[in-house]
Amino acid sequence: MARGGGPGGFDVNALMKQAQQMQAEMLEAQEKLKDEVVEASAGGGMVKVKMGGDLTLREIAIDPEAIDPEEAELLQEMVQAAVNEGLRAAQELASSKMGGIAGGDLGGGLGGMLGG
Repeated sequence: MARGGGPGGFDVNALMKQAQQMQAEMLEAQEKLKDEVVEASAGGGMVKVKMGGDLTLREIAIDPEAIDPEEAELLQEMVQAAVNEGLRAAQELASSKMGGIAGGDLGGGLGGMLGG
């Protein structure tokens, strides 16, 4: 007889419990990410940014030597590069913190409940 009343041994109750647990873990990980900060720079450190793990721009610092009215476009490019690098680093941080919750559990954790 199938556990949980599902066809083919599919345990709906266990699946729901696992999904709720994963959701709680994801919410907890997202809250912790708000406290994480990554740093990135461009132009040899002339432009520095700090990004939150929740993908918010927390701080931007521009070396006064980088401010040249004749080179405004270069400064814009450095700011853009620093912000993009900061976003990439923050996304990588989020992925590493949250990847184990969904990625690891989905493959092995739920597989046993599908009657496989």
